[in-house]
Amino acid sequence: MKRVLLAIFLLIVVGAISGALIWFNVFSNQMTAQFFANMPVPTVTISTIEVKPSTWTPGIEAVGTVQASQGVDVAVEVGGVIKEIRFRANERVEAGQLLVQIDDAVERAGLLGARSSVATAQEALQRTQRLLDRGVSTVADLQTAQNQLDTAQATLAQLEATIEQKAITAPFAGTIGIARVDLGQYVQPATVIATLQDFETMKVNFNVPEQQLSSLSIGQSAQFGLTEDDMKYTGEITGIDPKVDPASRLVAVQALVANSDGALRPGQFIRVRVNLPEEPNVVALPQTAVTISLYGSFVYVVEEAKDQPAQGQQQGQQAQQAPAAEGQGQAGQQPAQPKLVARQVFVQTGRRVGDQIEIVSGLEPGVQVVTAGQNKLSPGSPVAIDNSVRPGDATAEAQATKS
Repeated sequence: MKRVLLAIFLLIVVGAISGALIWFNVFSNQMTAQFFANMPVPTVTISTIEVKPSTWTPGIEAVGTVQASQGVDVAVEVGGVIKEIRFRANERVEAGQLLVQIDDAVERAGLLGARSSVATAQEALQRTQRLLDRGVSTVADLQTAQNQLDTAQATLAQLEATIEQKAITAPFAGTIGIARVDLGQYVQPATVIATLQDFETMKVNFNVPEQQLSSLSIGQSAQFGLTEDDMKYTGEITGIDPKVDPASRLVAVQALVANSDGALRPGQFIRVRVNLPEEPNVVALPQTAVTISLYGSFVYVVEEAKDQPAQGQQQGQQAQQAPAAEGQGQAGQQPAQPKLVARQVFVQTGRRVGDQIEIVSGLEPGVQVVTAGQNKLSPGSPVAIDNSVRPGDATAEAQATKS
């Protein structure tokens, strides 16, 4: 009997403890849900911009390679020993200026004899001509004298050409590079002595997609720059390849650029922008305002809240506003500002130019679009606008200062 009563007692204790635990868990969940339901939603500070139609300047952007308008590796034509080097690295040279002299003593020694042979052969030809006129000589003697004169003149011309080839001159005006030969060095034909580049005008070679080929034309203006934010060089298109590369579907384009400050160097990468005709009434936003996702591109639009906040949220806001009301004294309470919330709007984007992106559809002029702080937003989040700092203002100000 005692064992039965003890078992019943233990069963009642276990049941009471289990019931207490279940009640505590249910009560705790209810209180937690009620706390979070009545907790004020934090307000996110954002920057906005008003959607306005503007004049859109479309363009074709690419990355090109700089090349000198004239540039060669000056090489030796005939072998010999370097006798003189008459230039310094990065020196400006003129067309025809002597750069390197190869020893030509042997050729100059034979030059006197070659000239004497030409003179002798010339006199022999004249003498044979006079004899033929008198009927003393024959036509065969005249042809022999003429052949001897031609041979002597060819020998002289060959010596003079060799002497001229050993005096290596600049083919055009430009900047000479580092000497690649030394005094006294024996060089073989085709040995490069230095590179010569004309930096006053540069070529830029770049490629564009075949879809944009119809927008290009010879003489069309373009802008160039070493960075995207500094497109200070201007030029024009001078060549468009008539063939589309079947592998890449790109078209090769060449432009001439005035290298006014001499900062451009052959082989550099350079950014290219070919400006197209302006288009009015185009809606464009900073690219920071548009979020790209798997479901599409969207922006956050700021609008007035349609529903009033919950009672718990009102009490929290009143508690936060109480110290401010006490500090105002006799100034009186300021009128309440309208509640603002963020709404997610999906848009269709178009072309991009710089930090701007075209909005094809989804937005109407006059609405306020979030440009900063949207990473903290969700649909319906309360927001506060602070436009003291906007993305892109520093860039726009820098561009305005440079222009």
